[in-house]
Amino acid sequence: MIKYLLRRALGWLLMIVVATNLTFFLAWGFLDPRSNYVGRRPPLSPEQIDNVLIPRNLSDTVPLIERWWNWFSGILFRWDWGVSPTGQSVNEQVSYRMWVSAELVLGATIIAAVLGIWLGVYTASRQYKLADRIGQATSIITMNVNIIVAGLAVVLLAISLNEWTGVRIFYVTGSSSPGVTGFFPVLVDTLQHLTLPTIALVIVGYAQYHFLQRSLLLDNINADYVRTARAKGLTKAQAVRKHALRTSLIPVATQVAFTIPTIFTGAILTERIFAWQGMGRYFLDTINNNDINGVVAVAAFGAVLTAIGAVLADIIVVVLDPRVRVS
Repeated sequence: MIKYLLRRALGWLLMIVVATNLTFFLAWGFLDPRSNYVGRRPPLSPEQIDNVLIPRNLSDTVPLIERWWNWFSGILFRWDWGVSPTGQSVNEQVSYRMWVSAELVLGATIIAAVLGIWLGVYTASRQYKLADRIGQATSIITMNVNIIVAGLAVVLLAISLNEWTGVRIFYVTGSSSPGVTGFFPVLVDTLQHLTLPTIALVIVGYAQYHFLQRSLLLDNINADYVRTARAKGLTKAQAVRKHALRTSLIPVATQVAFTIPTIFTGAILTERIFAWQGMGRYFLDTINNNDINGVVAVAAFGAVLTAIGAVLADIIVVVLDPRVRVS
């Protein structure tokens, strides 16, 4: 098992290196850091712009292969991912924003997955009954709600609740309040900021797991091995829990593992609505600002998360499927 995971990890490491270098060349083909200085008042001469961009390894007057080696050697020997056209350190931006995104989306993803799986099992066990129909109808509605609509609805309800109680229970924007110290005050402040975006993400995200889990479980409930288990004396609930559920969880758990990179870099709208400075917002800002080093760093971050998701998916399959363990 360990040797298999090491081989997989080395393969993904090679893929990350190739994908990151490819992104570097593609970014230079589509983005132009020089354009950030065009139209300034007073205007800058080409020489002045070069004096700013060349030390930052962002000038198109330098041969591309030289720019690539300066960038790649900086990462290889100093773990330095470069700077933006305005001089901001990419390392500092990513190291700060990745934890902001983790705080925002990991909890919401876990809650959405657990809620969706539980609803899938509950409704599949009551196929075509009232609970199943209500659950499906609710999930169809929430699945088609845009995150902007869900976010704004949650914000309006929170504002109304704050005004009705006369106490600020929830914060609408930001990830934290300045000047808060102490473990419990920081914990309460974090929960006050985190609750609204978490609710919005769970509303629009749980339905995909609900429908997938329900469909897979219905396929397995009538399988031969489940009938055999019931013939040996297990009740329907026991047969579902010990046999059918275990098998049907594998694709759902794999999907959750592979949504990790999308979660971190794809929460652009959520971060915009609630003013969180996470990786999704940073990715959009790097493109708008022609920040080549930032774009490449975000792409590399997404590739690393994809590799982590793939390894986690392999581990989950091994844990849930005894046939894989034997092989």
